Amino acid sequence: MAKEKTLNDAFYETLKDVYYAERASVKALKKSARSAQSAELKQAFETHAEESQVQVERLTQVFEIIGKAARGKTCEAMQGLTAEMEEDLEDFGGTEAADDVLIGCAQAVEHYEIARYGTLKAWATKLGYDEAAQLLDETLQEEIKTDQLLTQVAESLPSSGAVGT
Repeated sequence: MAKEKTLNDAFYETLKDVYYAERASVKALKKSARSAQSAELKQAFETHAEESQVQVERLTQVFEIIGKAARGKTCEAMQGLTAEMEEDLEDFGGTEAADDVLIGCAQAVEHYEIARYGTLKAWATKLGYDEAAQLLDETLQEEIKTDQLLTQVAESLPSSGAVGT
C-alpha cells in the first residue's frame, strides 16, 4: 500500500518544480534581453536574469534546510510559457509590438513565479521551516517588484499599432 502523501511531500515536489522553472527563467530572460528593442526593457531583463541566478542559489539553500538534494523536475507550466514566448518572438520579433509582446510573456512567467513562491512560503511557515520561509519571501518580493517594473516599462513604451493608425 502506498504511503499517504503529506504537505511536506507537496512542498518538496513544488520546490523541485520551481527550481526547474527558475533555471529556465534565467535562460528565457537572457534571450528576452537580446530580443528587446527598448534599452529600459533590455536592462530590466538583464537585471532580473542576474537576480534570478541568486534566486536559484536561495532555492538550493531551501533544499539544504529540508535535507534534500537540490534538483528540478520538469515544470510543464514553464515549458508552456517559454514555448509561447518563442512563438511570439517568431511572430512579433522586430515589429513595433515586439517589446510589448515580450513584456506580456515575461509577466506571465512572473505571475506564475509569484503564485508558486507565495504558496511555498505559506507551506514553509506551516511546516516550521522559518528560515526557508524567509528565503522564499525574499524571492517573492523580488518577483513582485519585477512584475511592477515590467508594468511601468510597458506603460512608458511608445504606442504601436493603435486603433486608427
